[in-house]
Amino acid sequence: MKDCLFCRIAAGEIPSYTIFEDDEFRAILDIEPAGPGHTLILPKAHAANIFELPEETAGRAMKLAKRIAGAMKETLPLDGLNIVQNNGEEAGQTVMHYHLHVIPRYKGVGGFPLWEKVPVSQEEMQKKAEQLKERLKQDI
Repeated sequence: MKDCLFCRIAAGEIPSYTIFEDDEFRAILDIEPAGPGHTLILPKAHAANIFELPEETAGRAMKLAKRIAGAMKETLPLDGLNIVQNNGEEAGQTVMHYHLHVIPRYKGVGGFPLWEKVPVSQEEMQKKAEQLKERLKQDI
């Protein structure tokens, strides 16, 4: 997409601190990082979110995230690591191009993004579990 920022970065049209590139992905350092080394994995083919992303691409993106996480563990003095992926504005997605965040964490640097806990009744939990379980059976 011509007007998609991450499509343009993934295509190399906009300069970035690229740490990995192949035919399918470009991984770059985030210019607004949660900490040093914060990396974004961008598929070169546009998909707005996980719902549009081909399943095979999602699997390869996670394999690349694991590879990058391993490189971070060997290279950076990290104390922990987050792999985060947001879908939609309500979930915190700000650029509507699927991307994975690989965020090294350091003691005393930044904060872990916690979510607000919402009370859910046991009846509601059971209902949601049944609905999702039934829907997942249909995918087989």
